[in-house]
Amino acid sequence: MARVLLIGGLDSSCGAGLVRDAATVMAAGHQPIVCATAVTAQGGQGVTAIHPVPAEVIAAQITEADAVKIGMLCDETTVHAVAEALSNFHMTIVLDPVIAASSGGRLLSDNGIRAMLDLLLPKVTLITPNLPELRILADFCGTATGSTSDLARTLLQRGAANVLVKGGHDTGPEATDILYGPATPIHLTGPRHSGNPRGTGCTMASAIACALAEGAALLDACARGKQAVSRLFAAAG
Repeated sequence: MARVLLIGGLDSSCGAGLVRDAATVMAAGHQPIVCATAVTAQGGQGVTAIHPVPAEVIAAQITEADAVKIGMLCDETTVHAVAEALSNFHMTIVLDPVIAASSGGRLLSDNGIRAMLDLLLPKVTLITPNLPELRILADFCGTATGSTSDLARTLLQRGAANVLVKGGHDTGPEATDILYGPATPIHLTGPRHSGNPRGTGCTMASAIACALAEGAALLDACARGKQAVSRLFAAAG
């Protein structure tokens, strides 16, 4: 049983965030350890309230684990607290760059995005943006337009070790995620599911962190993350 540190926000509806992360880790047979960065009120009306956790409390929650999954970071102060606390350890880190909630509402400030790119991006093993997040992050890096490959490579040039671009926001009968890294991009293709369950990004990144904690190769870990999302769609169906 691996220990997986989950850093993110508490979603009061339990559809995403730390609750979804912890459920994914436990389903994989591992032990979740949580670090709450914010308490949020969410539901059918989107995000209606956000209460950031104080930096010293965030730091106190972060401990050594076999892998780390980072989700909601809220603001620049939170990013600094997380980056500083993680610098005390050498751990495999998966970063899900949560910028907005699928239910509606911004979850990371502009200054928070800049701090995440500066302080966390060079530390992580993998960043897992969806297509809208990829465009926003690349724009903050100075690349406002271009192909998916161009935008992903902007993040690699900024310091990311690997970028998994999730294709759920694309169109067509298949959903293709693309893993960019030092070698040739690798496509992971599966059927496009109907419906729109919340927490798909949380599920994928947490499942990948579990696989990496087990010692799986990155490509296999990403494939297992995609399988976990398929199971979420099936359960919601």
